[in-house]
Amino acid sequence: MIKRHSFRVPYGKKEIEFELPSGMSGTLVTSRQVAVLPKLESAISSALAHPLHSAPLRELARSARSVCIVFTDITRACPDDALVSALLGELHSAGVKRENIALLCGVGMHRPSTFEEKTAKLGKEIVKDYLVVDHEPMNAQALVDLGVGKEGVPFTINRRAYESDLLVATGIVEPHQYAGYSGGGKTLAIGAGGEPLIAYTHGPKMVDHPGTRLGKIEGNPFQNAVKEVARRARLRFIINVVQDDESRPVAVLAGDPEPTFRELVSSARQVYEVPIPRQVDVAVAGVGHPKDLNLYQATRAVSYLFFAPTPAVRDGGVFILPAPTPEGAGQGLGEQRFLQTMRDASDMPTLLAELRKTGYPPGAQRAFVMAKVLEKTHVIVVGSETPEIVRQLKMIPAATMDQAFAIAKEKVGQKDLDVLVVPHALLTLPIVGDQKNGRQD
Repeated sequence: MIKRHSFRVPYGKKEIEFELPSGMSGTLVTSRQVAVLPKLESAISSALAHPLHSAPLRELARSARSVCIVFTDITRACPDDALVSALLGELHSAGVKRENIALLCGVGMHRPSTFEEKTAKLGKEIVKDYLVVDHEPMNAQALVDLGVGKEGVPFTINRRAYESDLLVATGIVEPHQYAGYSGGGKTLAIGAGGEPLIAYTHGPKMVDHPGTRLGKIEGNPFQNAVKEVARRARLRFIINVVQDDESRPVAVLAGDPEPTFRELVSSARQVYEVPIPRQVDVAVAGVGHPKDLNLYQATRAVSYLFFAPTPAVRDGGVFILPAPTPEGAGQGLGEQRFLQTMRDASDMPTLLAELRKTGYPPGAQRAFVMAKVLEKTHVIVVGSETPEIVRQLKMIPAATMDQAFAIAKEKVGQKDLDVLVVPHALLTLPIVGDQKNGRQD
């Protein structure tokens, strides 16, 4: 943590620079500085040569007639080009033919990925030479029913993934609002899950559960469901990466999904979890491209700080979110459900009561989450190209940071505000008070 007066936070592919108004005190919070891997490709090769609790991928693949690799979509800053390229090399070394490999983009309930996005994720040559397809969560013919889980979760998963002889996934291990940490089986379970599975795991019962928190993986019903889905779908092998808040790789491991994930979570905690002494009046939540293309994704920066083990901002406080959001709420079905649910709401307590009673379809869980945020705090979106959509989502548009701070003073009712600036809010988990006691694992 660094006390200062001038700051810079991401805004699209650029940055916003600002100074705090007179009387406000600011603290900069970033993830911890750890050693960056000098060569990602070398680290990937080492991880594949020495997998955790698993035979090497090329040995697993020798008897496989078909292989499916599930990779993350454009909303995840995972270096899939390097990861998938290395996986393909291992598969070909085992004799697997190109035509027997499918690359499945785990879009979950997000919109389908574009050709340009697939190319950005995997590179031109891979997209040209291999079968690259999007998951279809609402296409019953493209799904298989694996029964009901221990906690009542309906397990529906991509048929192509399930019916392959060898199922592999990439992923990025970073703080996640529901899973505690992303990665592991989540790329498959949610990225390639059917609408019933995604609806249940993102429903009010799961989201309201006290175990469903950032940084918490033990006793977390969402994480438990992810693991169970991965087991039933026969996910055999993963390769996951941990990155710092500048998207530089700091750890790469491959192997059996569960132990590999646990090991990487331990590394991720050393990067992302940062103690802060107390709650604050105002938090500036940076997010940056590509998450700030739309409000569905960009508002995660706010909800991450709110759903930390203790909310970073006190009740009645303000979150400031710099984000251009040219796509408005977002273009996918889930994103539009988010917009419609928030737009139709009269107030947040009433909306929460209704959603707890009736439930909601996938996508609308973002409305449920943001209603919980807005019930206790205010959210100001700075520099949005779609200010009317911001208003429909019950948030406050502001043209500049100066205007946002003026609104914050009015909402809090005082001038001398304590401000927390988190340039990479999705990759920084503030732990209020003692870190060890604050952590929920």
